[in-house]
Amino acid sequence: MEVSRLRALRGPNLWSRHTAVEAIVACTTPGCVIADARGFEARLRALFPAIGALAHGRSDVALSMAHALEAACLALQAQAGCPVTFSRTTATVEPGIYQVVVEYTQEEVGRAAFRMACELAEAAQRGDGASYDIDAAIAELRAIDEDVRLGPSTGSIVDAAVARGIPYRRLTKGSLVQFGWGSRQRRIQAAEVDATSAVSEAIAQDKDLTKQLLRAAGVPVPIGRPVADVEEAWRVAQQIGLPVVVKPQDGNQGKGVTVNLGDRASIAAAFASAAEYGEVMVEKFLPGSDYRLLVVGDKLVAAARREPPQVIGDGQHTVSELVAIVNADPRRGTGHSTQLTKIRFDDIAHARLREQGLEPDSVPVKGRRVILRNNANLSTGGTATDVTDDVHPEVAARAVAAAQMVGLHICGVDVVCESVLRPLEEQNGGVVEVNAAPGLRMHLAPSYGKGRNVGEAMVSHLFPPGDDGRVPVVAVTGTNGKTTVTRLVAHLLATSGLRVGMTNTDGVYVEGRTVDRGDCSGPKSARNVLMHPDVDAAVFETARGGVLREGLGFDRCDVAVVTNLGAGDHLGLNFITTVEDLAVLKRVIVQNVSERGYAVLNAADPVVARMAAVCPGEIIHFAADRHHPVMAAHRAQGRRTVYVEGDAIVVAQGAWRERLPLRDIPITRQGTIGFQVENVMASVAAAWGVELSWDVIKRGLASFVNDADNAPGRFNVMDWRGATVIADYGHNADAMRALVGAVEAMPATKRSVVISGAGDRRDEDIREQTTILGAAFDEVVLYQDAAQRGRADGEVMALLRDGLKDAPRTRRVDEVRGEFAAIDVALDRLAPGELCLVLIDQVDEALAHLAKRMADAAT
Repeated sequence: MEVSRLRALRGPNLWSRHTAVEAIVACTTPGCVIADARGFEARLRALFPAIGALAHGRSDVALSMAHALEAACLALQAQAGCPVTFSRTTATVEPGIYQVVVEYTQEEVGRAAFRMACELAEAAQRGDGASYDIDAAIAELRAIDEDVRLGPSTGSIVDAAVARGIPYRRLTKGSLVQFGWGSRQRRIQAAEVDATSAVSEAIAQDKDLTKQLLRAAGVPVPIGRPVADVEEAWRVAQQIGLPVVVKPQDGNQGKGVTVNLGDRASIAAAFASAAEYGEVMVEKFLPGSDYRLLVVGDKLVAAARREPPQVIGDGQHTVSELVAIVNADPRRGTGHSTQLTKIRFDDIAHARLREQGLEPDSVPVKGRRVILRNNANLSTGGTATDVTDDVHPEVAARAVAAAQMVGLHICGVDVVCESVLRPLEEQNGGVVEVNAAPGLRMHLAPSYGKGRNVGEAMVSHLFPPGDDGRVPVVAVTGTNGKTTVTRLVAHLLATSGLRVGMTNTDGVYVEGRTVDRGDCSGPKSARNVLMHPDVDAAVFETARGGVLREGLGFDRCDVAVVTNLGAGDHLGLNFITTVEDLAVLKRVIVQNVSERGYAVLNAADPVVARMAAVCPGEIIHFAADRHHPVMAAHRAQGRRTVYVEGDAIVVAQGAWRERLPLRDIPITRQGTIGFQVENVMASVAAAWGVELSWDVIKRGLASFVNDADNAPGRFNVMDWRGATVIADYGHNADAMRALVGAVEAMPATKRSVVISGAGDRRDEDIREQTTILGAAFDEVVLYQDAAQRGRADGEVMALLRDGLKDAPRTRRVDEVRGEFAAIDVALDRLAPGELCLVLIDQVDEALAHLAKRMADAAT
């Protein structure tokens, strides 16, 4: 058994909508079939009893070691507490080679689980059960999961956003998260939102300044001030009256805070503790309970009474043992990722014990309450009781006023008073702190009382009801025409006034500005566009390679366009051997259309038309022939169609029609370029799907020019000394047929073509291109391009030449080394009235070379 590749599918993919790891597993050696490996399954189950069924109900499948890896990887994650359910093992066209796909919730956990599954299977193969510790493996996975997954506070906000259909992206390994896309995005850092200024956060960290502002707003606060040393701390304590609180002036999570201090020695110890975190302040101790009030925007959304960490004596166990018993509660952890935090049994706890006449090895009598800290922060082991429904309106008003005075949109207001049932002023209570980015654990899952869905309140603050934070997304795929359609749809959206982000095989563009160059038709580029704050709408060319490598760069789209599918589109790579295989991959964008969205499908392509069955939304069919059976049936159902009628493109639904004259669409050259007519139909349907107005669509079609700037390498027509030169990036047999049809509609006394071939195509696909061209062109210039893509020197040229051996029209064939040299050969022998089709490889460089030759000729 050999694993040759392991990759993470980070978006909707060929297999499912789940994030997953995908491995290529070779089971070609004896013993890789489980039925032939005597005792393997029994040994595997002895090592890992929780592994579950290997067959997943597939009784007709001969189980291999790959199936064992699948089952083990899924079960390991489930045992570690990850909510995963999907897995699949599929045999490829190569004997003994399998694709294994297993869902993950955290990529690091998924990768580690697959590694452990391999180790487990190898141990079972060897029959050496003692060599694999399954409990240690699961513990390691749990530790990885706890380390990388979002904590409960941020996680609750993300969960609430997902429930609203709001997309999110984790921007760092920490708690920085983007919600929504493009110009409608919002960002949070834990429980702090992007609208909160750094100034407000700085104010909240300055306890003395905060008190001054709150006092000015009429919010009751304890008296006190910063101190420089122990002597001043004792002096201030005597002035304001004992008992007092000593705490850092800039602090959080209760660090360095000591309360209810009544003598000089305890104040000195507390000063030393607080000084570890910065400047120190002393303030009047307010009697009563410690409450945390959570303010979101202008509303109080939750409140909890916090209790300091404590244990209750049972007359049998020491204090140390009682702490250990409490810390054994599975709800308690060491950080902020669990509902509660383990009690810190440190020097501060020991000092608090001594104040109660106890030591760590003391045995408290049954029922005695032993306090282990004066502050009640959950981060030091405290507990919380929900009191949201008990808060007096005046107390809530003071909390909101405190948050707004400081300028915090999300604020944890700490109040000390006897009860929140009465106004603070009636009981000498007060606000002792305000906290930016407050922890939410105590509200989400309090130790006692009702949990509050505070994540939902925060998401509602960021996004009003009905707002999902999304911008329109159009995804385009197919064999030919997808780049032109992508560019034209982006142009139509821009014509409507939207700022458009676009990705394609040429680069990434935002508002027409190039932000990246190269083949950017994959998910990474799509994610980058959706992260850009100046994007009001996005159009993504979605190539097969990116979907195979990583899945989609978005969770769903508003419109998915499939132009066509051809046999020459990389068949034979990555186990995609037939057009039907290719369709299963290309339809991923159709499967992930929004329920209110549209799939734009070529009705004349039966493989594409069949994709309608997997679309969650509606279908817009397009085809030149409105009488095509698929079109006729669709129109009869009153659904949207786009077709050609006479000299116009017609969009229709039921009895409604809109005509778009071809003479007003320059890209079609009066309707003579058939494949461009198809591209326009697909683009118009996509624009219709995002509900652009017909006036905008007409203006956009009229203003789209198919030159080297707007659509580089997509049938760019140029004049060369009275001859016509066309530059195109066509690179498969279907493209050749379309180009031949277009060129034959253009007058020319002689036609020549410049062509190379991509080495990563099948031999028959390369030959077929020149076979098609040889029937339509008088002269052919063959060249070897810059990258042979795994082919030997001259191998592609030989295949191209082989395709021309029976060419019925071609009279002359030249072979040239280098793309630019081939272009020069063709240009130098062009005469007025002739036509040359240049099939370019290096798009930008070749177009620049052509532009220079044209400029030189003009001078």
